[in-house]
Amino acid sequence: MIRVVLGHRGTLVRGALAAVLARESDLDVMAELERADEVLTAVRLRPHVVVLDPQLPGKVGVEDLCRKLTGRGVLVLVDHEALAATSLALVKQAPRIGLIATDATPQQFVEAVRDVAKGLPVVDVRLAVAALRAGDNPLTERECEVLRQVTTGATAQEVARTLSLSAGTVRNYLSRILAKTGARSRIEAIRKAQDAGWI
Repeated sequence: MIRVVLGHRGTLVRGALAAVLARESDLDVMAELERADEVLTAVRLRPHVVVLDPQLPGKVGVEDLCRKLTGRGVLVLVDHEALAATSLALVKQAPRIGLIATDATPQQFVEAVRDVAKGLPVVDVRLAVAALRAGDNPLTERECEVLRQVTTGATAQEVARTLSLSAGTVRNYLSRILAKTGARSRIEAIRKAQDAGWI
């Protein structure tokens, strides 16, 4: 029996992924989680495979989370249409972690979970090529996370609440983002980061 932990920010998607895996007699979904911090706690359940959303919120970034999940298989679901810097960093961790596109079929997803559990490499070729073309990202993972929150129109205070930071820390991140991207405004920084594939 392959024990699986699912970490995804979307309740509906998380439930759908769990339902797909639950149909298989050799797969057991042990936990469905919505924050990166919860995934680290769930590792005590000793899953064989941890399935992750690269946009999973929490105090621990997904790139760091993948590094901390040594000794177990990790499969990351990546949207190749919205490839971000996080995905590029994750591709560099392959084949230690698996990468599958969100437009994969349910059967491809199930087979990817099985392959990761066996220690086999799972890397979607389109993701690898797109990530390598994205170029180096000057922003840290946390800065990308802050900027993604800003794309929703959230204020510094709202971003702070969402990411469990102080408003001053968020403003500091935004200042660094503007400096690193050479942007004069948050909107310009968002546009530059999205055009470069960083967020």
